[in-house]
Amino acid sequence: MPEITPLRIAFMGTPDFAVPVLEALIDSPHEVVCVYTQPPRPKGRGQKVQPSPVHDIADKHGIPVFTPKTLKRDEGARAAFVAHTVDVAVVAAYGLILPTDVLTAPKHGCLNVHASLLPRWRGASPIQHAIWSGDIESGISIMQMEEGLDTGPVIATRAVAIHPATTAQSLHDELAALGAVLTIEVLERLGRHKKLAARKQDDNAATYAPLLKKDDGRVDWRKSATEIDRQIRALNPWPGVWTMTADDKRLKIIAAGKIDEIFTEPPGTLVDRLGHVACGDDTCIRLATVQPENAKAMDIASAINGGYLAPDEMLS
Repeated sequence: MPEITPLRIAFMGTPDFAVPVLEALIDSPHEVVCVYTQPPRPKGRGQKVQPSPVHDIADKHGIPVFTPKTLKRDEGARAAFVAHTVDVAVVAAYGLILPTDVLTAPKHGCLNVHASLLPRWRGASPIQHAIWSGDIESGISIMQMEEGLDTGPVIATRAVAIHPATTAQSLHDELAALGAVLTIEVLERLGRHKKLAARKQDDNAATYAPLLKKDDGRVDWRKSATEIDRQIRALNPWPGVWTMTADDKRLKIIAAGKIDEIFTEPPGTLVDRLGHVACGDDTCIRLATVQPENAKAMDIASAINGGYLAPDEMLS
């Protein structure tokens, strides 16, 4: 078997999801020449400007970091990227559109680490949509990037199961770790053979996972408990799942569980002090952790004892 030729790599990523991939690249035989990430932004209650998680890791390892606000409209930033003369760019949740001259600048192009089994769930929020839609599996796809939205040929995939208790956070963490492993395997192949085989995606089988909006989190109690349970697991922590109480205040639902019993009360009825809420099709969800408006998160008993909720109340 041919020896691995170390590659010069540009890494492009921003959030926590991208961190395991960058750390794996740093620990590999390859050289991370530069890191591109989104500019520092205000975060938290104090709105203090902070660098991205990827930026922090790059700084710790002394890797040059570049934070252009745009590549599409910044000719100087594009020229600087081309000047790195890398063998390949690895992209993981970067968040900026890559124009053609950036996509084609590396010798072997740009490889994207995408958190779905393409062509299912192209787009910005594949993890959440996989859970919300009731998929039984998700996974990582490494694809050759082109100008379309996640349309490029797929080089490698690896699947993971979605279980009844899977949350957006747990699936995020599992896929982030898997993305790092699969990226290193793909680069090992490239380093040995100087090329990568890929298969064209079936566009007819494509589904899309658009950016989530705050209103996506509102519960429609007319839906079944199964559908609402998936929504709660998929949309926490962002955008969060919520309902309105009888006194027209927002109640955030942080954790809940589907109950396999028949409840015939009107959908949205808080049936008892245990937190059972009637849903569509005579099904039921039991609220576990909630956050009343202008209050801290608490268990359902504390919310009822504190007067934020009351049995027989109608949620909407």
